Amino acid sequence: MEVQPLDTETSSNSYSRVQVEFYVNENTFKERLKLFFIKNQRSSLRIRLFNFSLKILTCALYILRVSLDNPKDTPCPMCQNNSLTNTTETPGEIKWGYIFWVNRRVPVWAIQVTVALISFLETMLITYLSYKGNIWEQIFQISFILEMINTVPFIITIFWPPLRNIFVPVFLNCWLAKGALENMINDFHRAIQRTHSAMFNQVFILICTLLCLVFTGACGIQHLERAGKELSLFDSFYFCIVTFSTVGYGDVTPQIWPSQLLVVILICVALVVLPLQFEELAYLWMESQKLGGNYSRHRAQTEKHVVLCVSSLKIDLLMDFLNEFYAHPRLQDYYVVILCPTEIDIQVRRILQIPLWSQRVIYLQGSALKDQDLMRAKMDDAEACFILSSRNEVDRTAADHQTILRAWAAKDFAPNCPLYVQILKPENKFHVKFADHVVCEEEFKYAMLALNCVCPATSTLVTLLVHTSRGQEGQLSPEQWQRTYGRCSGNEVYHIRLCDSKFFGEYDGKSFTYASFHAHKKYGVCLIGVKREDNKSIMLNPGPRHIMAATDTCYYINITKEENSAFIFKQEEKHNKGLPVTGLYDAPSRLPVHSIIASMVDQATSYGTVAIDLQNPDPPEESSKLTLPTENGAGSRRPSIAPVLEIADSSAILPCDLLSDQSEDETNQSDEEGSVGSDFVKGYPPNSPYIGSSPTLCHLLPQKAPFCCLRLDKGCTHNSFEDAKAYGFKNKLIIVSAEMAGNGLYNFIVPLRAYYRPRKELNPIVLLLDYPPDNHFLEAICCFPMVYFMAGTIDNLDNLLQCGIIYADNLVVVDKESTMSAEEDYMADAKTIVNVQTMFRLFPSLSIITELTHPSNMRFMQFRAKDCYSLALSKLEKVSCSGPGTQTVTIERDKGSNLAFMFRLPFAAGRVFSISMLDTLLYQSFVKDYMIAIARLLLGLDTTPGSGYLCAMKITEEDLWIRTYGRLFQKLCSSSAEIPIGIYRTESHMFSTSECKDSYLQSQVSINVEQGEEQRDRRESWKEKTAHRNSTTSDQSEHPLLRKKSLQWARRLSRKSAKPSSRAERISQQRLNLYRRSERQELSELVKNRMKHLGLPTVGYDEMNDHQNTLSYVLINPPPDTMLELNDIVYIIRSDPLAHMPEDSQVGQTRSMRNQQDFGTETRDETHL
Repeated sequence: MEVQPLDTETSSNSYSRVQVEFYVNENTFKERLKLFFIKNQRSSLRIRLFNFSLKILTCALYILRVSLDNPKDTPCPMCQNNSLTNTTETPGEIKWGYIFWVNRRVPVWAIQVTVALISFLETMLITYLSYKGNIWEQIFQISFILEMINTVPFIITIFWPPLRNIFVPVFLNCWLAKGALENMINDFHRAIQRTHSAMFNQVFILICTLLCLVFTGACGIQHLERAGKELSLFDSFYFCIVTFSTVGYGDVTPQIWPSQLLVVILICVALVVLPLQFEELAYLWMESQKLGGNYSRHRAQTEKHVVLCVSSLKIDLLMDFLNEFYAHPRLQDYYVVILCPTEIDIQVRRILQIPLWSQRVIYLQGSALKDQDLMRAKMDDAEACFILSSRNEVDRTAADHQTILRAWAAKDFAPNCPLYVQILKPENKFHVKFADHVVCEEEFKYAMLALNCVCPATSTLVTLLVHTSRGQEGQLSPEQWQRTYGRCSGNEVYHIRLCDSKFFGEYDGKSFTYASFHAHKKYGVCLIGVKREDNKSIMLNPGPRHIMAATDTCYYINITKEENSAFIFKQEEKHNKGLPVTGLYDAPSRLPVHSIIASMVDQATSYGTVAIDLQNPDPPEESSKLTLPTENGAGSRRPSIAPVLEIADSSAILPCDLLSDQSEDETNQSDEEGSVGSDFVKGYPPNSPYIGSSPTLCHLLPQKAPFCCLRLDKGCTHNSFEDAKAYGFKNKLIIVSAEMAGNGLYNFIVPLRAYYRPRKELNPIVLLLDYPPDNHFLEAICCFPMVYFMAGTIDNLDNLLQCGIIYADNLVVVDKESTMSAEEDYMADAKTIVNVQTMFRLFPSLSIITELTHPSNMRFMQFRAKDCYSLALSKLEKVSCSGPGTQTVTIERDKGSNLAFMFRLPFAAGRVFSISMLDTLLYQSFVKDYMIAIARLLLGLDTTPGSGYLCAMKITEEDLWIRTYGRLFQKLCSSSAEIPIGIYRTESHMFSTSECKDSYLQSQVSINVEQGEEQRDRRESWKEKTAHRNSTTSDQSEHPLLRKKSLQWARRLSRKSAKPSSRAERISQQRLNLYRRSERQELSELVKNRMKHLGLPTVGYDEMNDHQNTLSYVLINPPPDTMLELNDIVYIIRSDPLAHMPEDSQVGQTRSMRNQQDFGTETRDETHL
């Protein structure tokens, strides 16, 4: 190195330049040799390769010498005549001369001497360079001793020619070749900067050890047997293989004791060396099984794979992911690489050994924060990376922090790999905003639970929509509702471009409402949303003002996507009616089995009397009218259904007369009705509890409420109310029981206070919290009307009564974080289930919506041990029985259903929910990248301008004239531009097997009547119940158990009054009645006593309104010919009210349009839009 000092003109001293050289190592001859032979990776590799070649050459020369050797021509310098052939032979005598002397030809000797001399010099040089102060340590190394044995005798023969034929065990060089090969492989991997597998290294060592043992034994036995029975090298090799494999045929055996002694020594060495090698190999194999090895680079480049990163892998999580991921046909060839820091669970290992998964799922133990482990998983070549949070952790914030770090590490290592991230807390969502798809559990959970209160079973509706299903579940069930419910559960959301679609291609240039109705009429598909080519936002039901374009992307609900459907059309016979033929594709005649598309059999017979297609210029005059007979037999004209126009006039879009509209509610309400919400304004909440919440227009208070007024059970200077009764709420309460007021609870309030909810229908919200909320949360909710909180728990009856549970329609029980983890996994829900069961018995008329940690525990919700009907339903999940005279019940899980619990009554009715059901939303987004956006729009988490929202309407007696779901579709599209997507239906229990009647009757009688009822009374009550179920009056349908109990009670009293009784008999009868007092009466008295103790009136406690004999279920996109029933609740997507506001003063000359314009003006004034 050359150092040049700075030259300065002002310096008075001048220095001469000095060249200085710096060396990394000591600049000596020994250090330079050590650098070349040992330290330098590449030169050391060359030296070891040369050394290995020399050892292999010596072994090859030995084999050559043996093949050219003839024992009879062996010279013996120590014998007479220098030959062994002249010696006398004695039977059984060992010819020792054949052992010590061999016939070595001069060319072979010359090559062996040259190789030995080179090996000796190299060994001495390496020993000198490796010397560290202890010469004896170098001398007594096995490798040094073997080198001396194989090289020194050959060097001596140079100076003493008579010893040229002395035997030298050159075959021992195989052990030196083995060591050189191991070192060479290590140097090779060091040189190329790659780490090799320890398993490979150990297997390689074991194979080399076996080869060396066999080669040593074969050469040694062959040489020793020269003194006895002569054996060829191949025979000795055969003997060693037979011996070491423990077969021992006995056809080839050593004859003299030296060779026999060598065999004993070799077996002893093998018994010591080989078990150690096998033990090390087994240990490494077990460790590799734990770590999972590596995902092949060649496979990563030729096959497609996804990476699943989790902190701990449970069997339920794994099966949910695999079943949903591989449910899509185009993902069958994908590999799933699981990267988990914990050791693989025994149950998970057992599952991954099943042939269905063993060839496609690879488990790697490692951390996503290590680049080495990400390289093992070939993250940079993956098609996607799923990062899931551990929701069962006690500290969910810490679990989110781990998820965030994993997402950052994956993005840093593989920037182009799509990320699918699951986050728990909404306040942590903005940290992973860069991910391609993010699902926040608490956001979806609270929004779904909130919609469950206004749209029953929204959780079931969304869960069925985001699960992959074939629609074949329950088709072999004897129950009609199970077959219908299972078939409709197969509906999913799909997408297609309008220009590529046969469903919607003909509606180019027509309104969205027209396309949705006619696609449902013709093909049975439900068009719910659309996306413009120049707009990234999806709009649900944009309304009739949206004109379909060829480049639009259509989102629809159907059993299967259009690409998997087959169409068989027929020419409709319109010539007989005198109508022109409009085209080839007028109506479907039949559909193949693999394309389960609900459609009409004949267009003329199904909707020709209901809908007017404007493509036909001359429809019949009476085609839009319906005539039904009246009760007295005379015909009268029913209300008509207007046609759905191709391009709808905005003045024709009026609020649906089936359900009161918010504009009518706000503009035409009386002063008395308007006093409820007269102080409410519409606007955006001023305070959001976390970053990343979507702004939603809501009903707000003109001024923020003081924090003291938010406390329900304590009065303040502003009011003195201390319980829910004192507030005098006109609408039923919604109570939410949670452990603490997390930021996710904000998403429960927003959907219930959205601007499109009518003011007079706003329900008061009471938050029943284990721990009081902090000021940050109160600051976020103090602007919402009728939102209160109270400290208490659901296992305290006084707290429930104070928060107004007897005035509530819905009680939402949120899973508590502190109970999500338990010693036994599935016991995490034990406390919640028992508390909900208690409330179910105390308040049977209350609708309780419960969140569970494990979906499999839903079978314990509202558990009745003697309810035969509930037990019979469980057979669809876990029992398979078939026999003579019985109908086979197929196991839904064995049929490949991803929702084996879908027929459980609490799930079908929407009364139970588990956030793990929505895991498939993230998994499905890999194939359907729009599913998360659609789910957020349905739940009200996002509000896109022009996009509609989910709501519900109830079918009343005045609406039954519509008759079918298809006619209702037309009614809603033509009158209010609303799109129905499903039905929530409630009906009574019906038995299909006779053996369940008595047990079911007992289960009902055990709650409502005395246990000592006679069998004749049971039969009579069963007949009365059957007659009641067949009746259609609303009074009987609402109180079936009350009527049955009153009849039985009257019958029992009449029997008792016929007999005169003495005073003692009356006392004993009173005591017996006290013992026989029903459980229902005891619970009722308990609640009333606590209410009296708290100073609450007992008038509102409805103790007999029990609907335990009904079941409810969801029908998604039912066939158009589905008959409507009384009290059906229809899910509809209503268009955005703000999208229909008039833009100029010239629009709206009719009275209805003036009302809409006034409402629009009022909205703009209040919201400052």
